Amino acid sequence: MRVQYYLERINYFGPTVPAADVLRDLHLAHLQSVPFENLDIHLGRPITLSEAYLYEKIVVHRRGGFCYELNGLFAWLLRELGFDVTLLSSRVFDGEGAAGPEFDHLALRVTCPADAAAPTTPWLADVGFGDSFRLPLRLDQTGRPQHEGQSVYRIAYYEEDLLLQREMDGAWVNQYSFSRQPRQLAEFAPMCHFHQSSPDSHFTRQRICSLATENGRITLSDERLIETTHGKRRERAVSEDEYRSILTAKFGISLP
Repeated sequence: MRVQYYLERINYFGPTVPAADVLRDLHLAHLQSVPFENLDIHLGRPITLSEAYLYEKIVVHRRGGFCYELNGLFAWLLRELGFDVTLLSSRVFDGEGAAGPEFDHLALRVTCPADAAAPTTPWLADVGFGDSFRLPLRLDQTGRPQHEGQSVYRIAYYEEDLLLQREMDGAWVNQYSFSRQPRQLAEFAPMCHFHQSSPDSHFTRQRICSLATENGRITLSDERLIETTHGKRRERAVSEDEYRSILTAKFGISLP
């Protein structure tokens, strides 16, 4: 990996010591520079979970990806910078409150050796879950609300695993549970194949491209452009002729 090229890709030009404040800045920069998108699935292009492939796609060709790609590559960057990173298997909850299968989502546990006072403090990092927390969450504050602007999250216990929850309308809503067992990127390959090929996967049923902005989020969902700024949502239909020009103008993606 050419680390400097990756840092330029995410528009990050700050310090790179493996400390918590650097992790936070890298996390936010990544979310605001690299889209969450599944366009290759709808173009019939297979997604391969190799670090070299992910670097070529996201850094060299300036594309985005979904969780396995984004967090898989971000983990490599963090390791290159000296962070301690563990891949975590996660199970995403659906709208009816049911948890998905093992390896349904890839998240990261990160510690920061350069933090002299707390080099083993564990953080949950995730640059591949769409509209979610923008700054890493502390894993050692189980049950405590963690505030991020107008959003509130917490880490709770869930059977033998941990659970990410988000406060919505006064209630805690389950986002995903995750095991603390270390995993390898190759272990996510079967579920990655499922999500890019099965008609039961929501990724095969809908094109999505979404990017966090300084004051909100911009999303291209099939033929709908959704822009949220300071909590105000604007939505409009887009034609297929507009689609690619919006990808280029709003997300920096140029498809061949």
